[in-house]
Amino acid sequence: FTLKEMIRQTIFSIAVNENNRLMTGELFEIKDNCLKIVSLDGHRISIRKMPLKKEYSDRKIVVPGKTLSEISKILSGEIDDQVSIYFTKNHILFEFDQTMVVSRLIEGEYFRIDQMLSSDYETKVKINKREFLDCIDRATLFVKEGDKKPIIITIDDTGMQLNINSQMGSMNEEIDIDKEGKDIMIGFNPKFLIDALKVIDDEEISIY
Repeated sequence: FTLKEMIRQTIFSIAVNENNRLMTGELFEIKDNCLKIVSLDGHRISIRKMPLKKEYSDRKIVVPGKTLSEISKILSGEIDDQVSIYFTKNHILFEFDQTMVVSRLIEGEYFRIDQMLSSDYETKVKINKREFLDCIDRATLFVKEGDKKPIIITIDDTGMQLNINSQMGSMNEEIDIDKEGKDIMIGFNPKFLIDALKVIDDEEISIY
């Protein structure tokens, strides 16, 4: 169940094209008895961590996204079902439900994501995830497929305003939030926000 969830919550941000092979896979890093899965596509990074129950030696490999997509389809997702994962220098093997899946690894040094992430932030917002997602979903009704219209988000003490304007129409909505820090106005590709919000299961989320 956990492995299936970890794949679901990161696989959406791997690169689709082969320009950079490493971006078409996910980093599996075992460090301090914690498994960390990372994906990135040049626009966004997804990271999911899970403490492991036993002690394991540190390891860093890049698993092809296609392998993980297929595995997640055939994993039962049952809480009690276990998956064994074995590594060699060039391969990874998953064993579960009388099934074995072997895949080549992607060679190369994965990106140093710690250097890309900053813990500094000027604004922090707590918001209801469902409300936020529904609002952005509605905004995308005004955007034609392939249009690169950003959704403009304005955050101040009165709340969060979401605004989108296109030839098909415009939308202006407001959501209640808990805010710390500065007011800010910022634009995003709505698809990127939707992709991330869809894989978060928490009712309330923090955005920095």
